[in-house]
Amino acid sequence: MTAAVLRMVGVSQQYGVGELAVSALSGVDLEVMPGELVAVMGASGSGKSTLLSIAGGLQTPTVGEVVIDGEHLSTAAPDQLAALRRKAVGFVFQDYNLIPTLTAMENVTLPMELDGVSRRTVRRAGRDALGLVGLGDRGDAYPDDLSGGQQQRVAIARAIIGGRRLILADEPTGALDSVTGEQVMKTIRGRIDSGAAGILVTHEARHAAWADRMVFLRDGRIVDESRRDEADAMLVGHP
Repeated sequence: MTAAVLRMVGVSQQYGVGELAVSALSGVDLEVMPGELVAVMGASGSGKSTLLSIAGGLQTPTVGEVVIDGEHLSTAAPDQLAALRRKAVGFVFQDYNLIPTLTAMENVTLPMELDGVSRRTVRRAGRDALGLVGLGDRGDAYPDDLSGGQQQRVAIARAIIGGRRLILADEPTGALDSVTGEQVMKTIRGRIDSGAAGILVTHEARHAAWADRMVFLRDGRIVDESRRDEADAMLVGHP
């Protein structure tokens, strides 16, 4: 039986203590399999970004367990956790998070550089990743010389380089025009179809339609979910 790439069990996140405590997530259970893209939807403040951050090991949950490719994050030492994020997890953010003083190629290959991979291997992987997002000829360009859509594609190339197993995308098309947004979604979907697992946080029904499954959050809890073949009815009728 194929194992889940990501498994979240009983995950809760609380900020503050006592009367001032705020619950961002409550008892979330979620598994994402290889080749599966899960869209997470819900109103602002429902816990979507917190879920994504915990799924990628950027935050430690107050309660619960997160497992990525068999690695239990709660028992991983800080250096092990950092290495797991660099090697196995690719993040795509709405605001790109590119380093302005590095070229597109340098931004994309930085995670592998930090892991001490040979320069030849790094350059080859960088060219392959940029080629997959249609920017094979822009590796020497700096972020300020690229359009918003091109910067986002660089961010996606950084997320998929080295065969990352888990792709986490937080509103990756929010600042893009509709045509570029569709190109970005096609690229993410292609990486998932190649065997990665993915979570997409989005408000857009048309982008959620690229997913295999949709999960709906409300007040930090999963209140509903649907498969792709149920999507139209759920997206139209769900509050």
